[in-house]
Amino acid sequence: MKLSSYWLDSVSSFSKGEQGSAIGQYDVAIVGAGYTGLSAAVELAKQGVSVVVFEAGTVIGEASGRNGGQCNAGLAHDYGALASKIGKEKATEFYQAYLAAVDTVEQLVTEENIDCDFSRNGRLKLAAKPAHFSALSRAHDRLVKDVDPNVKLLSAEQVREETGTDRFYGGLLQTTSAQMHMGKFGKGLAEAAVRYGAKIFEHAPVSNIARVAGGRYSLTSSRGRVQADNVFLATGSSASGPFQYFRRRLVSVGSFIVVTEPLDQEILTSHLINQRSYVTTKNIGNYFRVTPDNRILFGGRARFAMSSPTSDQKSGRILRKAMIETFPRLKDVNIDYCWGGLVDMTADRLPRAGQHDGMFYSLGYSGHGVQMSTHMGRIMANQIIGQKTTNPWRTLDWPAVPGHFGKPWFLPFVGAYYRFQDMIS
Repeated sequence: MKLSSYWLDSVSSFSKGEQGSAIGQYDVAIVGAGYTGLSAAVELAKQGVSVVVFEAGTVIGEASGRNGGQCNAGLAHDYGALASKIGKEKATEFYQAYLAAVDTVEQLVTEENIDCDFSRNGRLKLAAKPAHFSALSRAHDRLVKDVDPNVKLLSAEQVREETGTDRFYGGLLQTTSAQMHMGKFGKGLAEAAVRYGAKIFEHAPVSNIARVAGGRYSLTSSRGRVQADNVFLATGSSASGPFQYFRRRLVSVGSFIVVTEPLDQEILTSHLINQRSYVTTKNIGNYFRVTPDNRILFGGRARFAMSSPTSDQKSGRILRKAMIETFPRLKDVNIDYCWGGLVDMTADRLPRAGQHDGMFYSLGYSGHGVQMSTHMGRIMANQIIGQKTTNPWRTLDWPAVPGHFGKPWFLPFVGAYYRFQDMIS
């Protein structure tokens, strides 16, 4: 079993990064080569803007290459509950942003001819308890009425026929959701950015950003120093570097994944026959899908802990047990991959994008980042160069998380709370 991301292990490495030192002047400097930064780099360079990208590790080496492979419409929130809290107009705007975000991913895949097994088979949210199905039924009615006529409600029998398991009480199908090979998509974005003229420096953590004469910025990295007219931060809650403002506002939560060995077609035809993306309704639930080479990927927040080799292995055992409970026929199937990654959460589980100290940023996708990071990279790129665009998160306040200074000491308490909620809901 490999303690590495299946997405990164099953694609050839990005090889078009810069080999020398980072020097010179640029229109825009981007910090972070995940989907946000790479999407922005493609959009900017395509329009003739000079772009340099700094990445502390490797292209898509963190969240963008370590996730569950889902590209979903819909919010992290129940739409109706969010509308009651912030108003129907704003909740609708947020929901529609996620619909548009999946379209953005598809457009990039098509425009840049990225071979990444993209398909829009939909996402099925599975009711883990009878009461959860009642909630999904109410959500379906509200969504169809207000914002998304493409959702469908599936009965327990329909779910059983589709998934090959009787553990669920029905489901909510978002038909416009998608999936793809995360590594191939990320590498394709990076290669497209370079093709249009962007320069990408890997293994180049940024240690300082300072304002210099003329209103420009000086960025110091381990591979050199550049100046830029604008800076776009696409870092997540980077544990190092001059990003303390953001570390106080983002909480990094571990998410863990196992991937099976390739499965016989007979098993796949009796499980997940429509090859959608799937997620369960529990707070500490699971998500799963079939990979392009006929494996089952099964993930979740198995433990409220940070990712490390020891933590990943512990979480992998928990996930394997949950997978077998869901799909008993997989009890003798080998696990080929097990890994973890960090999900950057905001307190209200809504992204943030705007400007701080004159620098642009887009962060905090809270477990729904594949589509929104790609979408916001394009939106913020156009905002940087003064083109008319709409940032859906522009009006949100972003106070620091009380008592949080970068290390999430409170995660075990959060985990205990959610486990309790799953017991009583």
